[in-house]
Amino acid sequence: MNLKPLADRVILKALEAEETTKSGLILAASAQEKPEVAEVIAVGPGGLVDGKEVTMTVKPGDKVITGKYSGTTVKVDGEEYTIVKQNDILAIVE
Repeated sequence: MNLKPLADRVILKALEAEETTKSGLILAASAQEKPEVAEVIAVGPGGLVDGKEVTMTVKPGDKVITGKYSGTTVKVDGEEYTIVKQNDILAIVE
């Protein structure tokens, strides 16, 4: 991958959506929700952003939850990634 995030940006890759429900029903592709859990691929350096010091708290490999419609989606080498600001990340999944 040739993407390097700047400032407080984080590059995420969505994890695969569940294809079956807990009861075993198989969902059609149109019925599956956009996944909100993603894996952190790359993290910017942080630093001074809009006059405030930003320390990056996520790292590559973390699984995180983001808002449904946050970030910008880009396609690189056939893979889809989302670029978000660190403050668009709601939680780290442990």
